Amino acid sequence: MADQKYEGPDSGHRNGGPTGREAAAEGERPLLELTTHFGGLDRLSNPIQGEWRLKLYKDAAEAGGSFQQAPRSSSMSHRGVRGEAVDPVRSAVMASRRAGSRLRRYVVANRLNRLGTLTYGDACEDERQVRKDVGEFFRKLKSEIEQPFAYLWVPEWHPKGHGLHLHFVVGRFIPRSKIVDAWGRGFVHIKLLGQVPIGQGSLGESRQAAGYLGKYLRKGFDQDREFNLRRFDAARGFKPKSELIIGRSAEEVVAEACSRMGGEPSYQWRSRDQDGWIGPNAVWMTWNR
Repeated sequence: MADQKYEGPDSGHRNGGPTGREAAAEGERPLLELTTHFGGLDRLSNPIQGEWRLKLYKDAAEAGGSFQQAPRSSSMSHRGVRGEAVDPVRSAVMASRRAGSRLRRYVVANRLNRLGTLTYGDACEDERQVRKDVGEFFRKLKSEIEQPFAYLWVPEWHPKGHGLHLHFVVGRFIPRSKIVDAWGRGFVHIKLLGQVPIGQGSLGESRQAAGYLGKYLRKGFDQDREFNLRRFDAARGFKPKSELIIGRSAEEVVAEACSRMGGEPSYQWRSRDQDGWIGPNAVWMTWNR
């Protein structure tokens, strides 16, 4: 079977793509545009000072970074008003991408490959109540299993108007009877994801799970919601670690990432190959091991 295809940091639900300010360093369009001219001087005669910064997430088998321009002067920096977005639409898009990036790395790093859905018997439309209920659900489940485990969940408004329901992922077998007893408010569905390219195993399965949850997450950003509620939540203590690699060129940081991963990436995205790219030079890559 062919290797799993990735379409770059702006792709759809299969990989979610890197996101946000952190993800601007991972291949997404940044908030600020770097042009090839400044003050009438060509970049070759007045090169921009800075460095390449790349973050490697070994457990998630991905890395991304970009050229970071050195700040010219603190007096030239612009600070907006706290709580106000210059472009609310763009800010929402960037927030969605940041959340999607964090979600993907958590799910993949912890190999969460079992996807479940919790549905209410009697519709619930109270967003705060749903969060209380899912918190109680995982507390009961953890007491049954008697050891910590990684999980992540995302709420979704039911497409047929039955209020809210919840999608979650775990990375270990849990008897369905225990899940039903811990939920106790309606219906439960859970399955082990499969049909991934040969050789990818739980890595490919968890990327598939992250793709599904990323889709539900993005839907949430398109809908009205109560202010200051989290888009998703996850078990504490399982946050993926990152390694910062700094270098003088893309080739240098990419080579170092490959050395630390023990081989070439299975997929690599570069901004220089994208028509009309207006951000800093950027790169993003994944490994299938």
